[in-house]
Amino acid sequence: MAKLLEEGTDAKRYAATGISSIIHSSNPFVPTIHMNVRHFSLDNGSEWFGGGIDLTPSYINKSEAKYFHLKLKEICDKYDPSFYSEWKVGADDYFFLPHRNESRGVGGIFFDRIKPNKQNDFKKILFLTAELTRTYPKIYSQLMKANGKKSYSEAEKQWQKIRRGRYVEFNLMNDRGTKFGLKSGGNTESILVSLPAEVEFHYKHEPKKGSPEAETLNLLKKGIDWINQ
Repeated sequence: MAKLLEEGTDAKRYAATGISSIIHSSNPFVPTIHMNVRHFSLDNGSEWFGGGIDLTPSYINKSEAKYFHLKLKEICDKYDPSFYSEWKVGADDYFFLPHRNESRGVGGIFFDRIKPNKQNDFKKILFLTAELTRTYPKIYSQLMKANGKKSYSEAEKQWQKIRRGRYVEFNLMNDRGTKFGLKSGGNTESILVSLPAEVEFHYKHEPKKGSPEAETLNLLKKGIDWINQ
């Protein structure tokens, strides 16, 4: 609470609203996708927006990663040409597991504390976040249609569960939204419903060299230019 109100010593109350959505598909070739947009306001007049979208495939498909990032860039560029590059770095830094030294997925965009001012007026940021929410299901529908009917083996399903174990680690150890929700007295069941239903943890699991699983693991890094790869 104290950190939330640090925008002004005279602030005593705050209001928060937002949308958070996480989809975990049963098919290992349909990636997990996450979106969150939010708005905070304090009773001293301070306010800001935050949010983002990221993609977490069990098997990284470079062309799909490019498609995903292009869609996000198209939206960002409508409002400010600097947003995508800046917010992509934000996502690379945020959706990262430092104890594993690996990214959660192929990133996306992440922004926080974007304050309405002369450069970023309220309508501009509001319309941007609204467009993100409208595009989110369209992106996922495209990925689902492309991969949802693919057959998969038990080994590929197991790899998905192992990767989802990393998702659990991030959400419980690093995710600010999870921490804020729990500390602010939110509904625990609603907060933890973002976790995948089935996961597996294997001690020092290493995929076979040259395998699709190893290729995915090698791409879980910061700083990849998915659009111009």
